[in-house]
Amino acid sequence: MADIARITEVIEPEVKAMGFDLVRVRLFGKSEVGDEEHTLQIMAERPETGQLVMQDCVNLSHRISDRIDALEEAGETLIYEAYRLEVSSPGIDRPLVRLKDYANWIGHEARITLLVPVDGNRKSIQGELVALEDEVITLDEKKSGRVTFLFKDVQYAKLVLTDKLLAASKPINSDDADEFDDIEEETEAQED
Repeated sequence: MADIARITEVIEPEVKAMGFDLVRVRLFGKSEVGDEEHTLQIMAERPETGQLVMQDCVNLSHRISDRIDALEEAGETLIYEAYRLEVSSPGIDRPLVRLKDYANWIGHEARITLLVPVDGNRKSIQGELVALEDEVITLDEKKSGRVTFLFKDVQYAKLVLTDKLLAASKPINSDDADEFDDIEEETEAQED
């Protein structure tokens, strides 16, 4: 498998050069009938909105592809398997992968899977993010009240889609939504 740290090291300057923040880099594979399909997933956001519009994703995808191609031409292969590149915004019910994600979303509900159990044997918890101090996260857990855990002990975390989260999220720029609909209609017409 590929070296995610090296892939991130290559991708992050490209993301920053476009004025975005890198949220997450993941490489995962899916096995279907013996064939491996791999996806290199890049999540990025505009610092001022926490989102990307479709054209941002397209532009960033081209920039990352060009950088990876240039490295391959120079003799460095980042990913040996065939893969598809997926560039996206983290979305409203975004994953929480950086400390600042927890700080930014205090007061909102999150679903968290831990590497180390809390309260004896539970690794899955859900509740309102209450505080972040140093690298200690505090959550008001629905079942047992206040729970604290270390950031390094988080395996996976994601905001829960609630009315409160929707109200707090900045509106997505829909300027290019009509353009996307036009592209879909042209594609469907070509397929007929």
